[in-house]
Amino acid sequence: LATWSEQSICQARASVMVYDDTSKKWVPIKPGQQGFSRINIYHNTANNTFRVVGVKLQDQQVVINYSIVKGLKYNQATPTFHQWRDARQVYGLNFASKEEATTFSNAMLFALNAYSPGGDRVCPS
Repeated sequence: LATWSEQSICQARASVMVYDDTSKKWVPIKPGQQGFSRINIYHNTANNTFRVVGVKLQDQQVVINYSIVKGLKYNQATPTFHQWRDARQVYGLNFASKEEATTFSNAMLFALNAYSPGGDRVCPS
């Protein structure tokens, strides 16, 4: 799925959710797709862009392939549930553990920082 100029800067296990305005509830991003996915943030080193890619552990289906844009508002709602929004919807990640949530948020914040002027261009350790 990743091209040669992309590298994964983090990997975590999480359930990928979206907020359903109608029912006012968090629901799986794809109907009937409960369970954990392997979530990576890929850094395209050629054009310095980042994307979140989630693949179901069960059947290797891609559940999310999301380009991280400059100025994205990333919110760590709880130690294991993080969310962000765009014009269309609100996305949520329910992590398997606090450690994995921290790993992911560090990489997300690194990606967002890389878009800002004078942003750091090296990967988080």
